[in-house]
Amino acid sequence: MRAAEEAHNPLVPIVSEIVLALIVFAILFFAIKKFVVPNFEKTFAERTQAIEGGLSAAESKQAEADAKLAELEKQLADARHEAARIREEAREQGAQIVAEMREQAQAESSRIVEHGKTQIEAERQQAVTSLRAEVGALATGLAGRIVGESLDDEARQSRVVERFLADLEADGQTSGVN
Repeated sequence: MRAAEEAHNPLVPIVSEIVLALIVFAILFFAIKKFVVPNFEKTFAERTQAIEGGLSAAESKQAEADAKLAELEKQLADARHEAARIREEAREQGAQIVAEMREQAQAESSRIVEHGKTQIEAERQQAVTSLRAEVGALATGLAGRIVGESLDDEARQSRVVERFLADLEADGQTSGVN
């Protein structure tokens, strides 16, 4: 048989080696299926869960960021609106202050004009009184020279001056001159 064993064809497999290889393969297959595959499945499940958890956390963070952004935009819009309102109030107050200052200036101007008119009227009255006295003195002196008698009597002098001035005023009013 030795010759048969030695004459064995290398292309034909030996049955005992095939059986032994199948048994070792079955044991390895069972060991991998029993111990290695569940660990891989567990690791894959944990990674899947971690990735999904990370995605959900990222989505919630994104939602929070979007909410904060919207809130900040709303606050910014409110701040802009408030700033515009404050500017408008300042503009209105400025216009009001300008109007009050104009009103005060107008009142002061009116007061100064009235004071000036009063002062001018007082000075005019004083000038008229002074002119009456001078015109009276000149008129009585002239009348005394024309008549040839002295008009030194105070009462007579007053009457003559008053009559003369009244005649002058009457002539001025009839001719249209004040």
